[in-house]
Amino acid sequence: MKIVYKNKMNILDENERDGVPFLSYPILENTGIVNHGFSTRLGGVSKGHCASMNISTNRGDDPEAVRENKRRIANAIGVDVEKMVFTNQTHTTNVAVVTEENFGEVLGETDGMITSSPGLCLVTFYADCVPLYFVDPVRKVVGLSHSGWRGTVNKMANVTIKKMEETFGCDPQDMITAVGPSICQDCYEVSDDVIEQFKNAYDENDWDSLFYKKENGKYQLNLWRANEINFLESGIRPKNIAVTNVCTCCNPDVLFSHRITGFNRGNLSAFLALKE
Repeated sequence: MKIVYKNKMNILDENERDGVPFLSYPILENTGIVNHGFSTRLGGVSKGHCASMNISTNRGDDPEAVRENKRRIANAIGVDVEKMVFTNQTHTTNVAVVTEENFGEVLGETDGMITSSPGLCLVTFYADCVPLYFVDPVRKVVGLSHSGWRGTVNKMANVTIKKMEETFGCDPQDMITAVGPSICQDCYEVSDDVIEQFKNAYDENDWDSLFYKKENGKYQLNLWRANEINFLESGIRPKNIAVTNVCTCCNPDVLFSHRITGFNRGNLSAFLALKE
């Protein structure tokens, strides 16, 4: 892989197993209790606009290719392909509690999942939106959530953490979290109506770090920083937050980006499972 990083900090690791590359977070790996990763567009068998690693079933991809890609990426990350649970994301803040009964399911109207079931692999999909990883090494609970601008302004990170607290008794002070590869501020232009919602949702003291206005009247929005603020608001310790330095839009040869190709693309996937 030839990935362009926004800075040189060692936030993400590049991995490859049996010809399938993926990204991972040392901060999550160091907990010792999870298998996790973030796929690239490389290492699969899909053709055309989904080439080559795509496991999403709503992109017009060949179902046989999707099945083979699932097998390959599961083997690379070290999870059981039969124990995956998937989301059908609609930019909500709906977070599902999943168990062994959900193996193989695609959960509708769901943008986040949490579980305490070892071996169960949470899978969410991306092409510029923000993946959010949650690991509680004390309670042995994990969560994975999809947070586009709507999810971010509606505090998907906070909602997921609250759900982990209420369901499993998790303490945010114990949790390890990460903001996954997604579109960076330099690439993410938005209109005034989006910024008005962020102004309403975030303290004015944070506005300078979240967005700036350009001569064309549009704004550049920092979803990475917004989700970091959300983590902090929920009580996550600063040392337990890893914020990505990989932009999907800056890396079109390695990662799928909706900003670049629109709907004519596959999806990237985030994976998170408690070790069995």
